[in-house]
Amino acid sequence: MDYEPVIGLEVHCQLKTKTKIFCSDPYEFGAPANTLAGPVTLGLPGCLPVLNEKVLEMAIMAGLALNCKIAKITKFDRKHYFYPDLPKGYQISQYDQPYAIDGYIEIKKLNQEAVKVRIKRIHMEEDAGKLLHSYHSNETVSFVDLNRAGAPLLEIVTEPDLRTSEDAWLFLQTLRSIIRSLGISDANMEEGSLRCDANVSVHKPNEPLGTRVEIKNLNSFKAVRNAIDYEIERQISILESGGSVIQSTVLWDADKKQTRLMRTKEDAEDYRYFPDPDLPVFEISPAFVESIRKTMPELPNQKRERYIRDYNLPEYDAIVLTRDTDIANYFEEAIQYSNDPKKTSNWVKDEILGVLNKKDISINNFPCTPKRLGNLIKLLNQGKITQRIAKQVFEHIYEEDLDPEQIIEKYDYKPVDYNQLEAVIEKVFQSFPEQVQQILTGKDKVKGFLVGQIMKETRGQAPPEEVHNLIEKKLSSLKKG
Repeated sequence: MDYEPVIGLEVHCQLKTKTKIFCSDPYEFGAPANTLAGPVTLGLPGCLPVLNEKVLEMAIMAGLALNCKIAKITKFDRKHYFYPDLPKGYQISQYDQPYAIDGYIEIKKLNQEAVKVRIKRIHMEEDAGKLLHSYHSNETVSFVDLNRAGAPLLEIVTEPDLRTSEDAWLFLQTLRSIIRSLGISDANMEEGSLRCDANVSVHKPNEPLGTRVEIKNLNSFKAVRNAIDYEIERQISILESGGSVIQSTVLWDADKKQTRLMRTKEDAEDYRYFPDPDLPVFEISPAFVESIRKTMPELPNQKRERYIRDYNLPEYDAIVLTRDTDIANYFEEAIQYSNDPKKTSNWVKDEILGVLNKKDISINNFPCTPKRLGNLIKLLNQGKITQRIAKQVFEHIYEEDLDPEQIIEKYDYKPVDYNQLEAVIEKVFQSFPEQVQQILTGKDKVKGFLVGQIMKETRGQAPPEEVHNLIEKKLSSLKKG
């Protein structure tokens, strides 16, 4: 293309605290509407906000994990807009003195150097409520649920360092993995605990940056990719036809696969920011920051490097396994039983992730537990079952919720002993004399046919290595005599 896209993201991450950011109202996803909104959330007169210390601890942990500088002095501001999801008529946020600035995330593609995406700032703020729109008697009716209002949010703002929708997708995947590893959020886009706005513009290289368009409230990884790709094409089309891109905010319509206008030009001045008089400026002491740094868990990039170093895994395996904290934990627990990191990695990334994606279930709810997988691999390595039987046992495990040993006993998945195997091979050789003769005349490829017939006779329970050895022994005796 003659045009270069320029993309920056604003990511909202809802923190996993028991109570809201400025009051003691509880918060949990899925509670009955308007049952978790107390006086402070509703903005009733005389009710004052107080910062939840746990929110500050989690926020600092996120800032450190994203390589940010933690401010010594920070404050909260009022961001004014009038909308039914905020009863006060303003949102408590941070404007010119955010608590964390100048960080970065490294995104890693296979066989490529890691690329730094700069983090401009992270600030704390309260979430807004949720509006539900429906049609009634040919009129649009909106309902407001204020349960979510006041839930603690981090807004993570990148510099415009991304150039493709794939980079944006990878950045979000990496960010979610970091957040989940910290244990500060579920970072679930489907439930709204991770939401993304994308700022997109296009320009020709060596020319000034283009006019940006903000795509609001993208709530899935698929939506992020599709919306950015659509907006890039739309802006290029406008410029190529001689038009001008207007600074605006748009929504992504996933059904129509297009963006639609919300509002035109919008800047910080429109929100009339000023310091919140109810929340004083406060200091974050270096000692407090260091105490949090010491409790930091292992981050995904550190885990990836350890898997490559200690388990001798290929880079691709390490990237896949560390993309999700729950998958990484599952893998490491399974190794304790299998004692075979590479084979465990193969089963997790090839078999288990395939089933999880197909059935759309969580690894934490998967019937094939780490212990069951580890024991299955151990049985395979001990030669008690074949690879083919192992896959059949695996299917039974997650369909019937049984241990591998129970499955093997129930379906008689037991290895064929040596004497039985010799008899089976003899039977196959007698049943297919033409193919045997072809092998004896030099057509080695036909051996695969005989192996297939032997595996069929033994229901896949014959050890492949033993089968090959016995076939060679039988052919050798035929050649001699």
